[in-house]
Amino acid sequence: MQRPADVRYADVRYVEVGGGGRLWAELVPATGPAPAEPLLLVMGANASSRGWPDELVVRLAERHPVLRYDHRDTGRSSAVLDEQPYGITDLAADAIAVLDAFDVPRAHAVGMSMGGLLVQLLLLDHPDRLASAVLFCTGPLPTPGGPSAPGPDPMLLRLWAELDDPRDEAGELAWRIEHWRLLNGPDVPFDPAEFRVLEERVIAHAGTARPATAHARMDTDGLLRGAELAHVTVPTLVIEAPADPAFPPPNAQLLVDAIGSGELARIPGMGHAMPAAVITPLAEAILSGTADR
Repeated sequence: MQRPADVRYADVRYVEVGGGGRLWAELVPATGPAPAEPLLLVMGANASSRGWPDELVVRLAERHPVLRYDHRDTGRSSAVLDEQPYGITDLAADAIAVLDAFDVPRAHAVGMSMGGLLVQLLLLDHPDRLASAVLFCTGPLPTPGGPSAPGPDPMLLRLWAELDDPRDEAGELAWRIEHWRLLNGPDVPFDPAEFRVLEERVIAHAGTARPATAHARMDTDGLLRGAELAHVTVPTLVIEAPADPAFPPPNAQLLVDAIGSGELARIPGMGHAMPAAVITPLAEAILSGTADR
């Protein structure tokens, strides 16, 4: 009998990476009758694997085994930046370490926000390890002298300036909910209770309510490679979130243009968040990007 889709059946492992760090990672088995190649979820800055809603993971697991993991200095992974400084290119290498730890020779990669930048680096440096790429709520790797992509909304920048301000646990939870309200954008109804539950799960997974801030201090050298995206041959889908205040339009179109061979999809009303209202169209878009690859 086919086992029902449920993230409780995940295979959990710790993955050794450079600098003496360890990454917490899990593989959720596929539940469909003919599983496709694994799908790797790469989250954004200062966010753990619990930023991926279980409802989305279950939908994706109907076709793929799903890998998700905590970046360094998030969730249950090692907090190492202050003792062993690292850069964004190291976080890209971590994604390959996760594939190796689970003996996955090739995977579909899905990157959100900073995770989208990391997947772009994988497209350039490890195309043999990717069956396809799906990028959303992100923009293109920068190119010296290239087109300038719009930056985050000023209201969001003001809130980010408070990221590591001292707060008690109740204040931290309230701050995170307000953060999600801004990230969600104005077009999809925002339910504070939904994001309270999400953040309670994030805090329970990490075992602390202290904010993750290390990625704001890491080395970001190695990103000026946008010109190389034109040589990408791995099938790539870019999903535009038109109400995204962090990577607003036309970031998605600029990314498609940079890749040249990329495809563009659009989820009306979506911002820089994954509320229940967008789970179904997001899952369908991702699975369309991994189909027949």
